[in-house]
Amino acid sequence: MTSILSTVSELRAALAQRRASDTGHRVGLVPTMGALHAGHLALVGEARKHSRTVVVSIFVNPTQFAPHEDFEAYPRTLETDVAKLTGRADIIFAPSAAEIYPEGFATSISVDGPSVGLETDIRPHFFSGVATVVAKLLIAAGPDVAMFGEKDYQQLLVVKRLVQDLALPVEIIGVPTLREADGLAMSSRNAYLSGGERTIAGRLNVILKEAALKARDSGNLRAAEASATIALWNAGFGRADYVTIRDAQNLEPLAKLDRPARILAAAKIGKTRLIDNMAV
Repeated sequence: MTSILSTVSELRAALAQRRASDTGHRVGLVPTMGALHAGHLALVGEARKHSRTVVVSIFVNPTQFAPHEDFEAYPRTLETDVAKLTGRADIIFAPSAAEIYPEGFATSISVDGPSVGLETDIRPHFFSGVATVVAKLLIAAGPDVAMFGEKDYQQLLVVKRLVQDLALPVEIIGVPTLREADGLAMSSRNAYLSGGERTIAGRLNVILKEAALKARDSGNLRAAEASATIALWNAGFGRADYVTIRDAQNLEPLAKLDRPARILAAAKIGKTRLIDNMAV
């Protein structure tokens, strides 16, 4: 039976009881902001492979939204999310904002390294909000493993850096991006797309694949990035925040493909901003 808990004390008590009754009991955590889709459920399935108890947190984190962003409009579908998780997760942790950020809350975590540039150039507040809430969730649940999707690749590396630097006793596992039939990375924000915008969005992954191939064939990374940017505009994207090929381990800029690399992009259609990435 899936339990729905809303306070850190309830979560800790439930997990302590499970651990006490089973030597070597392993806990897996899947942090989400809800509006769950098949990509999230893939994370839950992966967590099940590594742990006896699976905890899924559902919390739309206000500190990672800037005042002009879509915090109020972000989809909140708790009832539907619970139905999707029933039988898949053991515990759903759905705290209020006051539970995570009680009155007087005055602490934030800043991670440099992989957080520098890319998303930070557009959303300078973002990774501090992510790092702070992820740290709180990891400390609250004390999981053995936590699952994060590779779709948010920069976020994945930021969380890995956070855990390493703070010596938190948890393994962070990146799970490959789940995609729609046309290759569009699954995302809760895809629900914002109109029919015509959805067709354009399906070109993003195709353009990245073409750019990755061009980079491998020519060795000219800057030309591959530039051609992908132009292709996004030609496809109907209104803005390309970045298209870049980076070191896959730390997101440092690359002059040539002499190590594992990743191509990452962020582009906007109408009011919807999409991100994607893949190995080069």
